[in-house]
Amino acid sequence: MIQKKVSLYVSLIPVVVLIVLLSLNVWLFGDNTTSGSNQLSLLIAAAVAAVLGGLYGVKWKDMLNGAVKSISSAMGALIILLLIGSLAGTWMLSGIVPSMIFYGLEILNPTIFLFATCIVCAVVSLATGSSWSTIATIGIAMLGIGNALGLSNGLIGGAIISGAYFGDKMSPLSDTTNLAPAMAGTDLISHIRYMMFTTIPSITITLIIFLFIGLKMDNNSSGFSQVLEMQNALSSTYNISLWSLLVPVLVIFLIVKKVPAVPALFIGTIGGGLYAVFFQQDVIYQLTKYEIGNNLSYLKHAYISVMNAMTVEMSINTGNEGVNNLVSTGGMSGMLNTIWLIVCAMSFGGIMEVTGFLKTITNSLLRFVKSRKSLVLTTSGTCLFLNVTASDQYLAIVVPGRMFANSYKKYGLDPKNLSRTLEDTATVTSPLVPWNTCGATHAGVLGISTLIYLPYCFFNLISPIMTLIFAYFNIKIAKSAIADKVID
Repeated sequence: MIQKKVSLYVSLIPVVVLIVLLSLNVWLFGDNTTSGSNQLSLLIAAAVAAVLGGLYGVKWKDMLNGAVKSISSAMGALIILLLIGSLAGTWMLSGIVPSMIFYGLEILNPTIFLFATCIVCAVVSLATGSSWSTIATIGIAMLGIGNALGLSNGLIGGAIISGAYFGDKMSPLSDTTNLAPAMAGTDLISHIRYMMFTTIPSITITLIIFLFIGLKMDNNSSGFSQVLEMQNALSSTYNISLWSLLVPVLVIFLIVKKVPAVPALFIGTIGGGLYAVFFQQDVIYQLTKYEIGNNLSYLKHAYISVMNAMTVEMSINTGNEGVNNLVSTGGMSGMLNTIWLIVCAMSFGGIMEVTGFLKTITNSLLRFVKSRKSLVLTTSGTCLFLNVTASDQYLAIVVPGRMFANSYKKYGLDPKNLSRTLEDTATVTSPLVPWNTCGATHAGVLGISTLIYLPYCFFNLISPIMTLIFAYFNIKIAKSAIADKVID
C-alpha cells in the first residue's frame, strides 16, 4: 500500500487531467465523445494516477488488482445492460414499443398540448430508454405542432425535455439508470423503486405547471399532420395492438414480486421474441427476405430476426425517416459503448482508490459534511460541478458514485440513497448545460438554444431540489444496518 502521505493537490492531478481531456473531447468530437474518446481519457487519467501512485510507493500489482476488483463489482450491471439491449431489440421487433408510441400519440389534445407533449415524450422515453432518441424524433414532431399552435420554442422545448428525461430516468432500458446503481453499489430494481419517491412528485408538479399554461391555448388543430404521419407509418408496418402490452405488464409484475432483474429481463426478452414470431410476420419477412432469400421456412426467418434483434443493430423501414430512427435498435452490441465506458471508469476508480487519492479527495470534500443531510447536498453539488466542468452526464454519475460510496456506508445510509441522488442531479441537469454533450446535442437537434428552453425544463430543475428537500426533512431516507450508530 501507499508509503507516503498524499496531498490533496497531488490527488487532484489525475482528476484535472481527466477534466481537461473530457473538455477537449467535447470541443473536438461534440456529441460523439462516448464512442471512444471519453473511455480513452479515463484510461489516460488512470495511467497518470498509477504513475503518481508508484512514486508514492504503491505497487503496480496492487493497483492492477484494485482495477480488476473495481470492474468485478460492476459485472452484475454489465450483464443487465446486455440483457436490456436484447430486450429493447425484441420489444421493437414485436411491436411492443411501437404500440406504446402509437397509443401515446393518441392522447394529444390542442387545449392541453404542453401537458400532453410532456406525457407523450415520457411514455416514449420510458419505452425506449433513450431521451436522445425521443427528443430527436417525437420531440421534433411536437416542436412542429407547437409552432403551428403559436407556442414559444422555449416552452415546447421545456415540455419535450422534461418528459424525455423523466422517462429516461425511470426506464430500466436506460444506460444512466443502470449506471447509477452500479456506481453506488445497489441493484437496478431497488434503484428505480426508490427514485419514485422523489421523481413522481417532481413530474406531477411539472405536469400541473404545463397544464396550467396549456389551458390558455386556443383550440387549434393545425400541425397535427406530423403525428398522423408517424402513427400511419407505425400502423402500416406493425400489427399495433394493446395485447402487445401484456409482455411489459408481465415484466412489471415480476419486478413487483421482487424477482431479480436478470431473470425478469430475460423473461421479458423471450416474451417479446415470441410475440414477434406470432404477430409480426410482415416485419420479420422485411428484415430477412433480402438478406437470405425467400426459400427458407418462416421459422428460420423468425429465428434469424429474433436473434439479430437481440444481438446486433436492427433497422426497420416504415416509410417515415423519423419513425425509422425511433424503431431502430442496437441489441446487445448497442450497449457495448456504455459497457466500455463503465469498465474504463471502474479502472480509473479502482486505481484512484488503491493509491489513496480518492480517499484524500473524499476526505477533503467531507469536511463540509457534518450530517446525512449535508452528505446528500455535497453529492448533489459534486454532480452539478462535474456536469459543468467534465461536460458529460456519465462522468457526473461515475466520479461522485465512486467518491462517495463508502461515505454513505459510514453515515449509515443505504446505497440506494446515493444512486437516487446521482440520477436526481447528474442525469437531469446535463441538458441544462450548453457545453455538456446532452445540452449541446438537444439544442442542435431542436434548433433551440439551451438557455432558451432551460427556464421551462421544470422537471429537470425541480428534481435536484426535490432530492435535497427529502434529505433535509428526512423523508424516505433508507438507513443501513449501522444506521443506529450514526448521528444525523
